[in-house]
Amino acid sequence: MIANPERFDKTIALFDAANAQDPNPDEGQPKELLYAQRMTAMIDRFAADASEVAQLAVRAQHIRRWTVPRSNYPLGKPGYFAWRTGLYQFHAETAGELMRQAGYENEMIDQVMQAVSKQGIKTNPDTQMVEDVSCLVFLEHYMLGFAGQQADYTEEKWLGIIRKTWKKMSGAAQIFATTGGIKLPDALVPLILKAVAEG
Repeated sequence: MIANPERFDKTIALFDAANAQDPNPDEGQPKELLYAQRMTAMIDRFAADASEVAQLAVRAQHIRRWTVPRSNYPLGKPGYFAWRTGLYQFHAETAGELMRQAGYENEMIDQVMQAVSKQGIKTNPDTQMVEDVSCLVFLEHYMLGFAGQQADYTEEKWLGIIRKTWKKMSGAAQIFATTGGIKLPDALVPLILKAVAEG
């Protein structure tokens, strides 16, 4: 239930305007704008009754992501994790500022920022919803392309990636993914099923 549809729509428009500036194309659209639209489409399929906080958070999860490139951080795992942590905070702050412009109160802004910055996974339902939706979108839209970029990955490496993704998801999202809720890439279905079966 959206408390104020006009305010909600204004915020979504602000999020989309920010992501429309992405200079990187994907299927003829700015990359992060398309990603945000896919996130909303997925939450509509997976959890049509999701909270207003979750709906806003999934739309903002990668907002203006291209402005914080991985190259700004050192090589290696510590640099990667520092980049990811910095991104979470950046996305949350950007979403919060745009929500403020649209007239949201601090309480709702704080809740969205917590979900976008991945605070309380497994304990905060809105944060878990963002995680579920992002995993489902990755499996349906991005995993096959990612696989194509990693030609040197062994089967064991892929099984590990799939297992890590799977463990981030709630039981409801896992069931949704394996009972026809999403279109799994045909080439990766055997690997995905093997990873899930082996836990």
